[in-house]
Amino acid sequence: MPQLHTRDPYAGWRELTLRGMILGALITVVFTASNVYLGLKVGLTFATSIPAAVISMAVLKFFKGSNILENNMVQTQASAAGTLSTIIFVLPGLLMAGYWNGFPFWQTTLLCVSGGILGVIFTVPLRYAMVVKSSLPYPEGVAAAEILKVGSGEHEDAEQGQSGDSGVREILSGGLLAGLMSFLSGGLRVISDSASYWFKAGNAIFQLPMGFSLALLGAGYLVGLTGGIAILVGIFIAWGGAVPYFSNIIPQPSDMDMTAFAMQLWKEKVRFIGAGTIGIAAVWTLIMLAKPMAEGMRLSFGTFSGSGSASAERTEQDLSPRSMILIVLGMMLLLGFSFYHFIAAAQMSAGIAWTLVVVCTLLTSVIGFLVAAACGYMAGLVGSSASPISGIGIVSIVVISLVLLAVGESSGLFADEGNRQFMLALTLFCGSAVICVASISNDNLQDLKTGYLVKATPRLQQIALIIGCVAGAIVVSPVLELLYEAYGFTGAMPRAGMDASQALAAPQATLMTTITQGIFAHNLQWNYIFTGVGIGVALIIVDFILKKSSGNRLALPVLAVGMGIYLPPSVNMPIVVGAFLAAWLKSRIRTRSGDAESSLKRADRTGTLFAAGLIVGESLIGVAMAFVIAVSVTNGGSDAPLALGLKNWDTAASWLGLAGFLLGMTVFARRILKAAR
Repeated sequence: MPQLHTRDPYAGWRELTLRGMILGALITVVFTASNVYLGLKVGLTFATSIPAAVISMAVLKFFKGSNILENNMVQTQASAAGTLSTIIFVLPGLLMAGYWNGFPFWQTTLLCVSGGILGVIFTVPLRYAMVVKSSLPYPEGVAAAEILKVGSGEHEDAEQGQSGDSGVREILSGGLLAGLMSFLSGGLRVISDSASYWFKAGNAIFQLPMGFSLALLGAGYLVGLTGGIAILVGIFIAWGGAVPYFSNIIPQPSDMDMTAFAMQLWKEKVRFIGAGTIGIAAVWTLIMLAKPMAEGMRLSFGTFSGSGSASAERTEQDLSPRSMILIVLGMMLLLGFSFYHFIAAAQMSAGIAWTLVVVCTLLTSVIGFLVAAACGYMAGLVGSSASPISGIGIVSIVVISLVLLAVGESSGLFADEGNRQFMLALTLFCGSAVICVASISNDNLQDLKTGYLVKATPRLQQIALIIGCVAGAIVVSPVLELLYEAYGFTGAMPRAGMDASQALAAPQATLMTTITQGIFAHNLQWNYIFTGVGIGVALIIVDFILKKSSGNRLALPVLAVGMGIYLPPSVNMPIVVGAFLAAWLKSRIRTRSGDAESSLKRADRTGTLFAAGLIVGESLIGVAMAFVIAVSVTNGGSDAPLALGLKNWDTAASWLGLAGFLLGMTVFARRILKAAR
């Protein structure tokens, strides 16, 4: 047993255990599947640390010798795996581009493993600068640490009824409520999942949208008021400005109704404006991160050269520099093998093939290293859920596209049009690897912050993160294959005659595929992207003025505005409603509670867990329905095997959807207010 230190009351406690790794793997399956479904449906994923911590505490308390450090390792492993699901922001583009007709298990898994583990290693040298010595808030990391402390009974504010078990009840309650709504809308199809009111002012077309997803209501609660207002601004720019403007100056085709015409304008023009706004927000963030990135690199090189002080304290030990170098080299070789296997299918000359392998491996590693600090910093600033991974993905895809386009043109590769299509697919494959690096970097420092607060061993956490990457990578491909066969993606339907309204939008993958196709075909609509960049620059200035004049109390996150422009309004509106609901509840608790701080803390914990339950419940029903549909189709059945097929039911379905959404919102609010009391 390690020597005990008086400053370290947890020295000698068990942390990374076999039972913890098994439990983490089981949680991984559930949360990775949930995140894949949610990301493909609406372009958002949720942070899995907090619900994983609660589930871990509820399960491990039945085993002898469980403790806060072991629970922390479980949530660390599960959060890494759940985060890896963000590969769906790019990878489905290979089907949309017509290159793949499914998700090859080994190619997908090896790409996730190598990219994810690189993301872990690239952020290890930043831990001291960004976690120990930084004032970044790390909202989800701090919240997870508080829940671990309260649930283990080691927190000075632990109260009766605030144990891990009560947290599981909140997750289950939210999950059952959202799952029922999702089953009624996506399974039986007796209620609608959205409704819109369309009208014209002259030739200009306007839309007042609403969506009825309780999962997105929960996501909005977690995003908060600042993000909700920013998304609302984006909705107004898109549907109160851009779409009416284009519909006013472009004649509506006689064979197209008002709704279809407006949606076409939004998809073909306005979404590119949103992409430009998201892209410039990501670039601006990277610029603002130059100083902490330089500091992290300085400390890292100091450690490698031996000039850094190596601490013997358990709570300050990272993976050794030698281990990190070997792991990086190993993962680069694994990446190279993945790229070689992908490129070999194109049957190019050996010289060109090996050139592309080296270029793609270096692009993934270099871009991944640069975005690692940026993503870690953004997670520390706004949390993993709200961090602009998709914006980083857009910038990465543009850079990779331009580099591979230059390689293809300089080598005469594009004399064969089939090679141009292949290079497009290679860009998306390479971009998927970068997304893996970015997403795990986004999660790693958040988990290390939790570990720092509960006095965990950083080295063991980093090992748990690597285990989580492997476990999550194994799950991603089968879940993607299941969802694709059941629902299809927008622009990629596996069978003729499928219900296009049920297709998963995969919004980021659609956008990144469109951008890549535009760059390789030299017809990308740069004017709309540059318009979005201009809007983003103006919003950055507004955000700067707001922060400076209010002492950082007010802000207008540019990325969230870009999301408001880019995502479907029926997706955005429940998020906005959830954000405003959270603000209203906090205001009500402050005015009615004698001990506002304690009440808000209890309410926030309950709200966070219930919101996580809403997200998990709807997502799991979506995955379960995908399995039912896949079995039905395989046996020659319908794409909607459980649908009741009620006639003339559209109006009633819309009203029932609204009623269900309002009921869910009321239950959500009452649970939070009750917890505050």
